[in-house]
Amino acid sequence: MQTTHRTLAADARDMARLPDGSVDLVVTSPPYPMIEMWDELFRERDPAVGDALDAGDGQRAFESMHAQLDGVWDEVARVLTDGGIACVNVGDATRTLGEFRVYPNHSRVTSALAARGLSPLPEIVWRKPTNSAAKFMGSGMLPPNAYVTLEHEYVLVFRKGEKREFEPMDDDRYASAYFWEERNEWFSDLWTDVTGELQPIEDAARERSAAFPLELPYRLVNMYSTRNDLVLDPFWGTGTTTTAAMCAARNSVGYELDTSLVERYADAVTEVPAQSRTVARERLDAHRAYVERTDDDLAYAAANYDFPVRTKRERDIQLYAVSDIDALDADERGYRATHTPV
Repeated sequence: MQTTHRTLAADARDMARLPDGSVDLVVTSPPYPMIEMWDELFRERDPAVGDALDAGDGQRAFESMHAQLDGVWDEVARVLTDGGIACVNVGDATRTLGEFRVYPNHSRVTSALAARGLSPLPEIVWRKPTNSAAKFMGSGMLPPNAYVTLEHEYVLVFRKGEKREFEPMDDDRYASAYFWEERNEWFSDLWTDVTGELQPIEDAARERSAAFPLELPYRLVNMYSTRNDLVLDPFWGTGTTTTAAMCAARNSVGYELDTSLVERYADAVTEVPAQSRTVARERLDAHRAYVERTDDDLAYAAANYDFPVRTKRERDIQLYAVSDIDALDADERGYRATHTPV
């Protein structure tokens, strides 16, 4: 089977090339308002942001930055199919502009997408890896003026309308099932095991983007889409969502303002076949380890593998690896990936 992955060097506030209701899943991590590394990006697009920051008016800067993201959320609500899911990875910000305070990005994004008709679903909190021994800031050992560090981010989950409808025994849906033990881990509201390994592009490039660990979008793609679905990332960055979609045998489209990031992905994409094999084999090995350690009776045989599974819905699971990647035509940035069963 083959999937197609396109990246458009354009502003996601205008996704005119995507028809209404054409996207099955959105997985993205926007630039976080009130994080200094993205100040210049917001300033370039609205002088009001710079005016507010220069005046030390944090709340006005916060709202002006989010107003830029709102234009993207307008388009996300338009292109998402009925029953489609949007997953937004975002962290809150702490900053001193006159006074020290938290800027609740996750609350503001939730309000924005809900106002556009998307229904908030239970969110995920994931704990970012940290090597710091300090779990507080401010006044050190003396009360009451210390404050806790932010070591977590949110995956906000939304659905457009009612649940998606599928034909009975839809082949793509059943092949896209996850293992019972994966379900229990992935659908927890607290993720503490996302380590940030298997990055698709070097850290130097990540400093100029909102990239997140590959494990995070890979899980979300498997949780909320089926084989051959179209996955959108309107803040494409270093292409992490595209890599996740390739590994999971989904199609993808991304929007990115920084053309240099898109160009750099031409080198990183050569690593995707090996990454996809690693990801698939790790999932299969983890299930085999689960089979070995469980005392429960696993009554069903997997149709495509030499191990048992717990439920009927797991029987047709099929994981894929990318065996070949070809560039699309020169006038259309992107790749066509060929997938083979693992």
